[in-house]
Amino acid sequence: MTSSAWQKSRYSASSDNCVEVRSIGGSLEVRESDDADIVVRTTCLKFAKFLQGAKAGEFDHLITNA
Repeated sequence: MTSSAWQKSRYSASSDNCVEVRSIGGSLEVRESDDADIVVRTTCLKFAKFLQGAKAGEFDHLITNA
């Protein structure tokens, strides 16, 4: 990702309720589309490691079926 434009997952379809990401210099920013004033900034490497952990199920215990 080399653009500074916000990008959402294609899985979000037309929903406005999604997570968006963008690359700014060497950093990656993440925000929720319905609360765009709150932005989390991290490195691309740390975000990639987080995604690997999420795909591997490392955070599944945090999700409740309430």
